[in-house]
Amino acid sequence: MIRELTCIVCPKGCQLRVELDGKEIKSITGHTCRRGEEYAKTECTAPRRTLTTTAPVEGGGVVPVKTDATVPKETLFECMEIINKAYVPADAEVG
Repeated sequence: MIRELTCIVCPKGCQLRVELDGKEIKSITGHTCRRGEEYAKTECTAPRRTLTTTAPVEGGGVVPVKTDATVPKETLFECMEIINKAYVPADAEVG
C-alpha cells in the first residue's frame, strides 16, 4: 500500500510517499529533512494531533483552549468529553 502525505512540519510542504506493508513501513521518499521522515513515520503508525477547542467558563461563556502537547488521534473524542466537563475559572489568565 502507498500513502501520499504533505508534510506539515515546516513551510516547504514536501510531498511524501510512504510504502507500507500492513502497519510496517517499507520506505519513505520525498522528504528533504529528518523531520519530514519522522512526521511520515508517526502519521502512518501512531498519528497525533494538537486539540484546539473551546472550554466553558464559570459564570458563562467560553474561551479558546488547546493542548500543550499532541495527543494520540484516537483519543480526541475522549479529550473533548473531559474538556466539556471542566470549567475554566472566570479569573484565569492566558497560558
